[in-house]
Parts: sequence; C-alpha cells; structure tokens
Amino acid sequence: MIASTTALGDAWIDPRVWETHPDYVALLLTADGLGGRPEQARGDDALVAAENAAVGLLDGRAPEDLAEIAVWRAAFASFGVKQRVARSSVEALLRRCALGLPRIEPLTDIYNAVSVQHLVPIGGEDLDGYDGPPRLVVADGTETFDTVADGDAAVHHADAGEIVWRDDTGVTCRRWNWRQCTRTRLTAQTTRALFIVDGLGEGAADRVAAAADALEDHLRLGWPSAVLQRRLITLPVGPASSD
Repeated sequence: MIASTTALGDAWIDPRVWETHPDYVALLLTADGLGGRPEQARGDDALVAAENAAVGLLDGRAPEDLAEIAVWRAAFASFGVKQRVARSSVEALLRRCALGLPRIEPLTDIYNAVSVQHLVPIGGEDLDGYDGPPRLVVADGTETFDTVADGDAAVHHADAGEIVWRDDTGVTCRRWNWRQCTRTRLTAQTTRALFIVDGLGEGAADRVAAAADALEDHLRLGWPSAVLQRRLITLPVGPASSD
C-alpha cells in the first residue's frame, strides 16, 4: 500500500518521454475515503450525457478527425503501435458512444464519462494495489503486465520502446493509456483511487485541468467525505517537477 501523498509526490516521468513529446502533461488525482458506492444511476446519467455530447460533437465525423484524438494516434505511432492494434483510451470510448458506452460500476463510469466529454484519456486505479509510486517510462521489454486473455489470468510483457505507466512490480497501464492491468483495477471494494489524466497537444494543460475539475465535482457529489488531492506534472522532468 502506498500513501496518496507519496503516490503524488514521488510520481515521475521518464525524460525520454519528453524528448519526443515535449508538450505532454500528466495530472494525477487521488481520492481517499470512497467507501460505499452511489446508486448506479449516477454513473449512468454521466455516461448518457457523455454519449450525447460525443454524438453531437462528431456529427458524422470519425474520432481521428478531431485534433485531440489525432495527436494520440501520432504518439502511439511514434513508438510503433498501429491504430488497428491499439488506440488511446479516449478514442476507444468515442468509437462506442453512438451505440452506448459500457456500464461497469459508478466510479469507472464517471471517469469514462469525463474522459469523453473533455477528450482526454483518463485511467482510474486502486491505490491499494500499487507497489511504489506511479511513473511513466519507456519500456525495455522486461516489464511484466498482468491481464486477462481468453477469460484466463495471464502475464504479458511490454514491448521494448513502448511508453507505459508502471510501479515497482510492473506495468500498470500499457501503451500509455490503452489497457490497465488487473492488479490495480478499480472494483466495488475500492476505497482509495488514483486517476491519471493524460494530455498532449495544444491546450493540453487546460484540458486536463478542466477534466480534473469535472471529475472532482462528480466525486464530491458521490462521496462527500472523500479527500481529494492533485498534482500536475509538466516539464522540467523529475519527482520535484510539478505545477
């Protein structure tokens, strides 16, 4: 288990990420005291609003026609990922809006809705599953990633050169924000969560801040006693680098 203040204060970005993506920003938000869950309707209402907003925004266009999505396609391509293999989490959600976003559980549904409405990838994870602070690194290919394949638990490895979020044990999210591991996933029993909001491109800092504001509003409504803290990480790099 890692303290929320440690998770935020010791979070770190590999300098090589900024060498190729100097406009990248990460906003980390922790929430302590998420005991119990609000009614499913709260998450469903957020998803319906996000679906309607996305359909209106796209108006028949493909998600990649949006600058906020295209920048992530280019980022994935920069470390060898073709769009037919993996897409950013926000693009994957946008592509499902017309037919309906998945309903998982209120906490996950809320951050997925915020991701769609603000066009930024957001990951939500259980802090109690973390071993050491989160950091975004360029993988060397030895990092393990626990997942589910064909319905069974499996351990995969990140590709060398892939950008991943990880902790001391292994990869917590592959391909920047494509897929999260099993070990730190949110569940109905989660009481301490970490949300990672990824930003790239023009206005990234403003977009991730607006998304975090919206997420905090939802969390305060659903969990009034929760303690929320955040950290925005930008250039220059290093554990002490934050705004």
